[in-house]
Amino acid sequence: MAISREKKQKVIEDLKEKILKQRTIILVDFTGLKVKDFSDLRRRLKLIDGELKVAKKTLIALVLKKAGLETEVKKLKGEIALAFGFKDEISPAKIVWQFSQENPNFKILGGFLENSFIDTEKIIELAKLPTREELLARLVGSISAPISNFVNILKANIKGLLYVLSAIKK
Repeated sequence: MAISREKKQKVIEDLKEKILKQRTIILVDFTGLKVKDFSDLRRRLKLIDGELKVAKKTLIALVLKKAGLETEVKKLKGEIALAFGFKDEISPAKIVWQFSQENPNFKILGGFLENSFIDTEKIIELAKLPTREELLARLVGSISAPISNFVNILKANIKGLLYVLSAIKK
């Protein structure tokens, strides 16, 4: 269905604004996906301050070209949507990859990270990385391990002294 010039301009402005704010963009093919599942993906992305936008390939190609993000969108097969990540780079990749595992009709086509195109395999690698919170937890555990081991050694020495003193007392 053809859309008016004003609506196209509005879509272009909306996409341009999102591309300027994004940290990562993931191109996905949602051909054959049910509306219920598509809504579920939108909800999941919204929880991590992300967004899913659907537009015509020609409009997406035009906006990406204006933003300096070079790719050949028109050669990609299927219906294209853009998954934007505004807070971090990894969370949208994780959500999109998990969703593609649950829905065989949903395919990851590629994306943009730090304004350069990355292919599907790189996005899957990104999705398999631990989250920022997991990495911070590991760091805290690594830092606190020597300290807690030192405290346990000191406790063991004091316990040993108490056992010797109690044995002498008897």
